[in-house]
Amino acid sequence: MPLQPYNPATARIGMSPKNNVRREVYFSGQVQGVGFRDTVMRLAANREATGFVRNLPDGRVQMIAEGASGEIDRLLDGIRDAMGGYVQDEETTEASATGEFLTFGVR
Repeated sequence: MPLQPYNPATARIGMSPKNNVRREVYFSGQVQGVGFRDTVMRLAANREATGFVRNLPDGRVQMIAEGASGEIDRLLDGIRDAMGGYVQDEETTEASATGEFLTFGVR
């Protein structure tokens, strides 16, 4: 197997980006002003995931997370468990990870 160039984003996760997924999730409902982003940050800190979470002007919260599919599934399960009472709808798209993120943060 040929050596791959060093990529700090994949080094953190421990696998190449081609094995990772990217999930872009839009949460709607009463998701701003209730600690949603802080909760997502706390949950992401316990997962091998990179990306960000941010409030949108239309009242939704956007999250982009990259990592192994199971890690992102567990992150989303944790968000649903902790914040499900505030979420009215969740729209998700999935693609191959880009490897553009080094950590998980709030924007």
